[in-house]
Amino acid sequence: MTAAGAYEQFLDYSNRADPYRLFPELRRTPVARQPDGSYVVSTYREIVALLHDPRVSSDLRNVPEIADIQETSELPPEFIRRDPPDHDRLRSMAMKYFGPPHCPGRISGLAPEMDRLISDLIDGFAGKSRIDIVDDFAYPLPVTVICELLGVPRRDEPTFHHWSQILIGTNDPSTGTLVERNTRRFQTMAQLGRYLNELVESRRGAPGDDLLSALVADGEMPRPDLLATAALLLVAGHETTVNLISNGMLTLLRHPEVLERLRHEPGLVVRVVEELLRYEPPIQMPGPRRSALADIDIAGTTIPKGAVIVLVLAAGNRDPDRFADPDRFDPDRHDNQHLGFGGGIHYCFGAPLARLETQLALTELTRRLINPELVTDPPPYRHTANLRGPQHLLVDVDGVRPRHPDGG
Repeated sequence: MTAAGAYEQFLDYSNRADPYRLFPELRRTPVARQPDGSYVVSTYREIVALLHDPRVSSDLRNVPEIADIQETSELPPEFIRRDPPDHDRLRSMAMKYFGPPHCPGRISGLAPEMDRLISDLIDGFAGKSRIDIVDDFAYPLPVTVICELLGVPRRDEPTFHHWSQILIGTNDPSTGTLVERNTRRFQTMAQLGRYLNELVESRRGAPGDDLLSALVADGEMPRPDLLATAALLLVAGHETTVNLISNGMLTLLRHPEVLERLRHEPGLVVRVVEELLRYEPPIQMPGPRRSALADIDIAGTTIPKGAVIVLVLAAGNRDPDRFADPDRFDPDRHDNQHLGFGGGIHYCFGAPLARLETQLALTELTRRLINPELVTDPPPYRHTANLRGPQHLLVDVDGVRPRHPDGG
Protein backbone atom coordinates (compact mmCIF):
# COMPACT_ATOMS: atom_id res chain seq x y z
CA MET A 1 0.00 0.00 0.00
CA THR A 2 1.27 3.49 -0.86
CA ALA A 3 1.00 6.50 1.41
CA ALA A 4 -1.77 7.79 -0.85
CA GLY A 5 -3.56 4.48 -0.49
CA ALA A 6 -3.11 4.53 3.28
CA TYR A 7 -4.62 8.01 3.51
CA GLU A 8 -7.55 6.97 1.33
CA GLN A 9 -8.10 3.98 3.63
CA PHE A 10 -7.88 6.27 6.66
CA LEU A 11 -10.77 8.32 5.27
CA ASP A 12 -12.81 5.17 4.57
CA TYR A 13 -15.43 4.63 7.27
CA SER A 14 -14.71 0.90 7.36
CA ASN A 15 -11.42 1.75 9.13
CA ARG A 16 -12.86 4.20 11.62
CA ALA A 17 -12.64 1.76 14.52
CA ASP A 18 -8.88 1.31 14.06
CA PRO A 19 -7.14 3.87 11.84
CA TYR A 20 -3.88 3.40 13.72
CA ARG A 21 -2.84 0.27 11.85
CA LEU A 22 -2.67 2.40 8.69
CA PHE A 23 -0.32 5.03 10.12
CA PRO A 24 2.99 3.13 9.80
CA GLU A 25 2.49 2.98 6.03
CA LEU A 26 1.36 6.59 5.95
CA ARG A 27 4.48 7.70 7.82
CA ARG A 28 6.77 5.92 5.33
CA THR A 29 6.32 9.04 3.22
CA PRO A 30 6.27 11.91 5.76
CA VAL A 31 4.94 14.40 3.21
CA ALA A 32 2.86 12.60 0.59
CA ARG A 33 1.22 14.20 -2.45
CA GLN A 34 -2.33 12.97 -2.98
CA PRO A 35 -4.17 12.49 -6.30
CA ASP A 36 -6.14 15.71 -5.69
CA GLY A 37 -2.90 17.72 -5.36
CA SER A 38 -3.01 18.09 -1.57
CA TYR A 39 -0.09 17.11 0.65
CA VAL A 40 -0.63 14.84 3.66
CA VAL A 41 1.87 15.17 6.51
CA SER A 42 1.97 12.34 9.04
CA THR A 43 5.24 12.42 11.05
CA TYR A 44 5.61 14.26 14.34
CA ARG A 45 8.62 16.41 13.50
CA GLU A 46 7.22 17.61 10.18
CA ILE A 47 3.76 18.30 11.63
CA VAL A 48 5.24 20.41 14.43
CA ALA A 49 7.42 22.31 11.96
CA LEU A 50 4.43 23.18 9.77
CA LEU A 51 2.21 24.10 12.74
CA HIS A 52 4.78 26.81 13.53
CA ASP A 53 5.60 27.85 9.97
CA PRO A 54 4.25 31.32 9.00
CA ARG A 55 4.23 30.19 5.36
CA VAL A 56 1.35 27.85 6.21
CA SER A 57 -2.01 29.61 6.04
CA SER A 58 -5.27 28.62 7.72
CA ASP A 59 -7.26 31.11 5.67
CA LEU A 60 -9.02 29.31 2.84
CA ARG A 61 -9.35 32.62 1.02
CA ASN A 62 -5.80 31.82 -0.04
CA VAL A 63 -7.10 28.74 -1.87
CA PRO A 64 -8.28 30.04 -5.27
CA GLU A 65 -11.30 27.76 -5.68
CA ILE A 66 -12.60 28.73 -2.23
CA ALA A 67 -11.87 32.45 -2.30
CA ASP A 68 -14.81 33.37 -4.53
CA ILE A 69 -17.47 31.52 -2.53
CA GLN A 70 -16.04 32.82 0.76
CA GLU A 71 -16.63 36.36 -0.46
CA THR A 72 -20.36 35.58 -0.81
CA SER A 73 -20.66 34.25 2.75
CA GLU A 74 -22.77 36.19 5.25
CA LEU A 75 -20.15 35.73 7.96
CA PRO A 76 -16.39 36.24 7.81
CA PRO A 77 -14.09 33.28 8.58
CA GLU A 78 -13.78 32.32 12.24
CA PHE A 79 -10.45 33.23 13.83
CA ILE A 80 -9.16 29.65 13.47
CA ARG A 81 -9.59 30.18 9.71
CA ARG A 82 -7.64 33.44 9.71
CA ASP A 83 -3.94 34.31 9.64
CA PRO A 84 -2.07 36.97 11.62
CA PRO A 85 -2.67 39.75 12.29
CA ASP A 86 -6.46 39.19 12.06
CA HIS A 87 -6.23 35.85 13.86
CA ASP A 88 -4.23 37.26 16.74
CA ARG A 89 -6.49 40.28 17.14
CA LEU A 90 -9.75 38.30 17.18
CA ARG A 91 -8.43 35.49 19.34
CA SER A 92 -7.16 38.02 21.87
CA MET A 93 -10.56 39.72 22.00
CA ALA A 94 -12.31 36.42 22.66
CA MET A 95 -9.74 35.19 25.17
CA LYS A 96 -10.20 38.36 27.20
CA TYR A 97 -13.48 36.94 28.51
CA PHE A 98 -12.64 33.23 28.36
CA GLY A 99 -9.50 32.81 30.43
CA PRO A 100 -6.27 34.30 31.74
CA PRO A 101 -4.93 36.87 32.11
CA HIS A 102 -8.17 38.90 32.07
CA CYS A 103 -10.54 36.21 33.43
CA PRO A 104 -8.26 33.71 35.15
CA GLY A 105 -11.07 32.05 37.10
CA ARG A 106 -13.74 31.71 34.43
CA ILE A 107 -12.95 28.08 33.55
CA SER A 108 -11.88 26.85 36.98
CA GLY A 109 -14.89 28.62 38.46
CA LEU A 110 -17.15 26.30 36.49
CA ALA A 111 -15.84 23.23 38.33
CA PRO A 112 -18.47 23.18 41.12
CA GLU A 113 -21.30 23.43 38.59
CA MET A 114 -19.65 20.73 36.46
CA ASP A 115 -19.38 18.49 39.53
CA ARG A 116 -23.08 18.92 40.23
CA LEU A 117 -24.02 18.25 36.63
CA ILE A 118 -21.81 15.16 36.45
CA SER A 119 -23.29 13.80 39.67
CA ASP A 120 -26.84 14.44 38.46
CA LEU A 121 -26.17 12.65 35.18
CA ILE A 122 -24.69 9.63 36.95
CA ASP A 123 -27.56 9.62 39.45
CA GLY A 124 -29.79 9.20 36.42
CA PHE A 125 -28.18 5.80 35.77
CA ALA A 126 -29.74 4.40 38.96
CA GLY A 127 -31.95 1.39 38.25
CA LYS A 128 -30.43 0.86 34.80
CA SER A 129 -28.31 -2.16 33.89
CA ARG A 130 -27.24 -0.70 30.54
CA ILE A 131 -26.25 2.88 29.72
CA ASP A 132 -25.03 4.72 26.66
CA ILE A 133 -22.02 6.75 27.73
CA VAL A 134 -22.43 9.02 24.69
CA ASP A 135 -26.14 9.82 24.79
CA ASP A 136 -26.59 9.62 28.55
CA PHE A 137 -23.43 11.43 29.64
CA ALA A 138 -20.68 12.49 27.24
CA TYR A 139 -22.99 14.59 25.06
CA PRO A 140 -25.26 16.35 27.61
CA LEU A 141 -22.34 17.33 29.87
CA PRO A 142 -20.30 19.58 27.51
CA VAL A 143 -23.41 20.86 25.72
CA THR A 144 -24.87 22.10 28.99
CA VAL A 145 -21.54 23.62 30.05
CA ILE A 146 -20.92 25.50 26.80
CA CYS A 147 -24.51 26.79 26.74
CA GLU A 148 -24.07 28.11 30.28
CA LEU A 149 -20.70 29.65 29.44
CA LEU A 150 -21.84 31.35 26.25
CA GLY A 151 -25.36 32.22 27.34
CA VAL A 152 -27.15 30.03 24.79
CA PRO A 153 -30.48 28.52 25.95
CA ARG A 154 -30.05 24.78 26.58
CA ARG A 155 -33.57 24.22 25.25
CA ASP A 156 -32.35 25.26 21.78
CA GLU A 157 -29.96 22.28 21.60
CA PRO A 158 -32.00 20.36 18.97
CA THR A 159 -31.73 23.36 16.65
CA PHE A 160 -28.02 24.06 16.94
CA HIS A 161 -27.21 20.32 17.11
CA HIS A 162 -28.47 19.99 13.54
CA TRP A 163 -26.26 22.84 12.36
CA SER A 164 -23.33 21.52 14.37
CA GLN A 165 -23.50 18.11 12.71
CA ILE A 166 -23.51 19.70 9.25
CA LEU A 167 -20.52 21.90 10.12
CA ILE A 168 -18.55 18.97 11.55
CA GLY A 169 -19.27 16.98 8.40
CA THR A 170 -17.92 19.72 6.15
CA ASN A 171 -14.46 19.20 7.66
CA ASP A 172 -14.42 15.58 6.51
CA PRO A 173 -12.72 15.17 3.10
CA SER A 174 -14.80 12.06 2.40
CA THR A 175 -18.04 14.09 2.25
CA GLY A 176 -17.31 15.98 -0.96
CA THR A 177 -14.89 18.25 -2.74
CA LEU A 178 -13.38 21.27 -1.00
CA VAL A 179 -15.80 23.55 -2.85
CA GLU A 180 -18.86 21.42 -2.07
CA ARG A 181 -18.03 21.12 1.59
CA ASN A 182 -17.29 24.80 2.06
CA THR A 183 -20.44 25.82 0.22
CA ARG A 184 -22.42 23.78 2.76
CA ARG A 185 -20.40 25.26 5.59
CA PHE A 186 -21.03 28.87 4.52
CA GLN A 187 -24.77 28.22 4.17
CA THR A 188 -24.97 26.58 7.58
CA MET A 189 -22.85 29.24 9.26
CA ALA A 190 -25.26 31.85 7.91
CA GLN A 191 -28.20 30.05 9.56
CA LEU A 192 -26.36 29.67 12.84
CA GLY A 193 -25.23 33.28 12.65
CA ARG A 194 -28.80 34.54 12.27
CA TYR A 195 -29.84 32.50 15.32
CA LEU A 196 -26.95 33.85 17.38
CA ASN A 197 -27.64 37.41 16.22
CA GLU A 198 -31.05 37.24 17.90
CA LEU A 199 -29.35 36.24 21.17
CA VAL A 200 -26.82 39.04 20.79
CA GLU A 201 -29.59 41.59 20.26
CA SER A 202 -31.33 40.37 23.40
CA ARG A 203 -28.12 40.99 25.39
CA ARG A 204 -27.99 44.65 24.40
CA GLY A 205 -30.80 45.51 26.79
CA ALA A 206 -30.49 42.69 29.28
CA PRO A 207 -26.89 41.52 29.67
CA GLY A 208 -26.11 38.43 31.70
CA ASP A 209 -23.03 36.87 33.26
CA ASP A 210 -22.00 35.04 30.11
CA LEU A 211 -19.50 35.29 27.28
CA LEU A 212 -21.94 36.69 24.71
CA SER A 213 -22.97 39.47 27.08
CA ALA A 214 -19.34 40.32 27.78
CA LEU A 215 -18.45 40.53 24.09
CA VAL A 216 -21.51 42.67 23.35
CA ALA A 217 -20.79 45.03 26.26
CA ASP A 218 -17.14 45.31 25.26
CA GLY A 219 -18.10 46.51 21.78
CA GLU A 220 -14.60 45.97 20.44
CA MET A 221 -15.35 43.01 18.18
CA PRO A 222 -17.32 43.85 15.00
CA ARG A 223 -20.72 42.16 14.93
CA PRO A 224 -19.96 39.76 12.02
CA ASP A 225 -16.78 38.58 13.76
CA LEU A 226 -18.62 38.28 17.06
CA LEU A 227 -21.20 35.98 15.47
CA ALA A 228 -18.54 33.88 13.75
CA THR A 229 -16.63 33.57 17.03
CA ALA A 230 -19.76 32.60 18.96
CA ALA A 231 -20.60 29.97 16.34
CA LEU A 232 -17.10 28.54 16.56
CA LEU A 233 -17.16 28.33 20.36
CA LEU A 234 -20.63 26.81 20.44
CA VAL A 235 -19.78 24.02 18.01
CA ALA A 236 -16.17 23.32 18.95
CA GLY A 237 -16.96 23.84 22.63
CA HIS A 238 -18.84 20.59 22.89
CA GLU A 239 -18.10 18.37 19.89
CA THR A 240 -14.46 17.75 20.76
CA THR A 241 -15.18 17.04 24.42
CA VAL A 242 -17.94 14.54 23.62
CA ASN A 243 -15.36 12.46 21.78
CA LEU A 244 -12.63 12.94 24.37
CA ILE A 245 -14.86 11.67 27.19
CA SER A 246 -16.23 8.80 25.09
CA ASN A 247 -12.81 7.76 23.80
CA GLY A 248 -11.53 8.03 27.36
CA MET A 249 -14.13 5.73 28.85
CA LEU A 250 -13.71 3.25 26.01
CA THR A 251 -9.95 3.19 26.54
CA LEU A 252 -10.30 2.72 30.30
CA LEU A 253 -12.74 -0.16 29.80
CA ARG A 254 -10.22 -1.75 27.46
CA HIS A 255 -7.54 -1.27 30.15
CA PRO A 256 -9.32 -2.33 33.35
CA GLU A 257 -6.09 -2.19 35.35
CA VAL A 258 -5.85 1.55 34.64
CA LEU A 259 -9.55 2.04 35.37
CA GLU A 260 -9.19 0.33 38.74
CA ARG A 261 -6.06 2.31 39.51
CA LEU A 262 -7.82 5.58 38.68
CA ARG A 263 -10.71 4.65 40.96
CA HIS A 264 -8.29 4.45 43.89
CA GLU A 265 -5.90 7.19 42.72
CA PRO A 266 -8.05 10.09 41.46
CA GLY A 267 -4.96 12.27 41.13
CA LEU A 268 -3.87 10.05 38.24
CA VAL A 269 -6.59 11.55 36.06
CA VAL A 270 -4.41 14.44 34.84
CA ARG A 271 -1.89 12.05 33.29
CA VAL A 272 -4.65 9.75 32.05
CA VAL A 273 -6.27 12.58 30.09
CA GLU A 274 -2.96 13.73 28.61
CA GLU A 275 -2.20 10.20 27.46
CA LEU A 276 -5.71 9.91 26.00
CA LEU A 277 -5.06 13.05 23.98
CA ARG A 278 -2.05 11.31 22.48
CA TYR A 279 -3.34 7.75 22.24
CA GLU A 280 -6.99 8.31 21.21
CA PRO A 281 -7.25 11.99 20.24
CA PRO A 282 -10.73 13.29 19.43
CA ILE A 283 -9.27 15.37 16.59
CA GLN A 284 -7.41 13.15 14.12
CA MET A 285 -6.57 16.11 11.88
CA PRO A 286 -7.54 19.80 12.12
CA GLY A 287 -10.80 20.80 10.51
CA PRO A 288 -9.55 23.98 8.81
CA ARG A 289 -7.31 22.98 5.93
CA ARG A 290 -3.97 24.71 5.62
CA SER A 291 -2.43 25.99 2.41
CA ALA A 292 1.10 26.98 1.42
CA LEU A 293 1.74 30.70 0.97
CA ALA A 294 5.10 29.89 -0.66
CA ASP A 295 7.04 26.84 -1.78
CA ILE A 296 7.98 24.87 1.36
CA ASP A 297 10.83 22.37 1.32
CA ILE A 298 10.34 19.72 3.98
CA ALA A 299 11.36 16.07 4.43
CA GLY A 300 12.79 15.94 0.91
CA THR A 301 9.57 17.19 -0.68
CA THR A 302 8.58 20.61 -1.98
CA ILE A 303 5.03 21.64 -1.14
CA PRO A 304 4.24 24.17 -3.88
CA LYS A 305 2.70 27.54 -3.21
CA GLY A 306 -1.11 27.29 -3.13
CA ALA A 307 -1.23 23.58 -2.31
CA VAL A 308 -3.58 22.33 0.41
CA ILE A 309 -1.81 20.80 3.42
CA VAL A 310 -3.40 18.10 5.61
CA LEU A 311 -1.79 17.49 9.01
CA VAL A 312 -2.68 14.05 10.39
CA LEU A 313 -2.11 14.81 14.07
CA ALA A 314 -3.14 11.33 15.20
CA ALA A 315 -0.39 9.74 13.08
CA GLY A 316 2.16 12.11 14.61
CA ASN A 317 0.94 11.12 18.06
CA ARG A 318 1.85 7.49 17.29
CA ASP A 319 5.21 8.27 15.66
CA PRO A 320 7.83 5.86 17.09
CA ASP A 321 10.57 8.39 16.31
CA ARG A 322 9.00 10.66 18.92
CA PHE A 323 7.23 8.37 21.42
CA ALA A 324 8.58 5.11 22.84
CA ASP A 325 6.19 2.19 22.34
CA PRO A 326 3.62 4.58 20.87
CA ASP A 327 0.81 2.05 20.48
CA ARG A 328 0.72 1.35 24.22
CA PHE A 329 -1.62 3.30 26.50
CA ASP A 330 0.62 4.45 29.31
CA PRO A 331 -0.63 7.11 31.76
CA ASP A 332 2.82 7.15 33.38
CA ARG A 333 4.43 8.26 30.13
CA HIS A 334 6.94 11.06 30.56
CA ASP A 335 7.70 13.81 28.02
CA ASN A 336 4.21 13.54 26.57
CA GLN A 337 4.15 16.57 24.25
CA HIS A 338 1.25 15.27 22.22
CA LEU A 339 -0.60 16.94 19.34
CA GLY A 340 -4.06 16.29 20.76
CA PHE A 341 -4.88 19.99 20.77
CA GLY A 342 -2.76 20.92 17.74
CA GLY A 343 -0.01 23.49 18.18
CA GLY A 344 1.34 26.86 17.16
CA ILE A 345 -0.86 29.93 17.02
CA HIS A 346 -3.94 27.76 16.43
CA TYR A 347 -3.48 25.67 19.58
CA CYS A 348 -6.98 24.72 20.73
CA PHE A 349 -8.70 27.75 22.26
CA GLY A 350 -10.90 25.58 24.49
CA ALA A 351 -8.22 23.15 25.69
CA PRO A 352 -8.45 24.20 29.38
CA LEU A 353 -12.22 23.66 29.38
CA ALA A 354 -12.03 20.29 27.60
CA ARG A 355 -9.30 19.08 29.96
CA LEU A 356 -11.25 20.04 33.10
CA GLU A 357 -14.53 18.54 31.89
CA THR A 358 -12.85 15.27 30.96
CA GLN A 359 -10.83 15.03 34.17
CA LEU A 360 -13.92 15.54 36.32
CA ALA A 361 -16.05 13.23 34.17
CA LEU A 362 -13.66 10.27 34.08
CA THR A 363 -12.90 10.57 37.80
CA GLU A 364 -16.57 10.24 38.72
CA LEU A 365 -17.45 7.62 36.12
CA THR A 366 -14.68 5.32 37.28
CA ARG A 367 -15.49 5.91 40.94
CA ARG A 368 -19.25 5.46 40.77
CA LEU A 369 -19.96 2.86 38.08
CA ILE A 370 -20.06 -0.66 39.55
CA ASN A 371 -18.48 -3.37 37.38
CA PRO A 372 -18.80 -1.52 34.03
CA GLU A 373 -18.39 -3.74 30.98
CA LEU A 374 -18.43 -2.95 27.26
CA VAL A 375 -21.38 -4.38 25.39
CA THR A 376 -19.83 -4.09 21.92
CA ASP A 377 -16.19 -3.68 21.04
CA PRO A 378 -15.51 -1.93 18.80
CA PRO A 379 -18.54 0.31 19.20
CA PRO A 380 -20.17 2.03 16.22
CA TYR A 381 -18.26 5.20 15.33
CA ARG A 382 -19.33 8.59 14.09
CA HIS A 383 -18.90 9.02 10.37
CA THR A 384 -16.32 11.80 10.26
CA ALA A 385 -12.65 10.93 9.91
CA ASN A 386 -11.25 14.11 11.40
CA LEU A 387 -13.38 14.25 14.56
CA ARG A 388 -13.35 10.63 15.73
CA GLY A 389 -15.34 9.05 18.53
CA PRO A 390 -18.06 6.48 19.22
CA GLN A 391 -21.55 7.20 17.97
CA HIS A 392 -22.79 5.15 20.92
CA LEU A 393 -20.92 3.45 23.75
CA LEU A 394 -23.11 0.88 25.46
CA VAL A 395 -21.93 -0.25 28.88
CA ASP A 396 -23.48 -2.78 31.27
CA VAL A 397 -23.27 -1.92 34.96
CA ASP A 398 -24.32 -3.53 38.23
CA GLY A 399 -25.37 -0.16 39.61
CA VAL A 400 -23.89 3.13 40.75
CA ARG A 401 -22.18 4.06 43.99
CA PRO A 402 -23.58 7.02 45.94
CA ARG A 403 -22.17 10.46 45.35
CA HIS A 404 -19.81 11.96 47.90
CA PRO A 405 -21.48 13.48 50.98
CA ASP A 406 -20.37 16.93 49.81
CA GLY A 407 -22.48 16.44 46.67
CA GLY A 408 -19.72 15.37 44.29
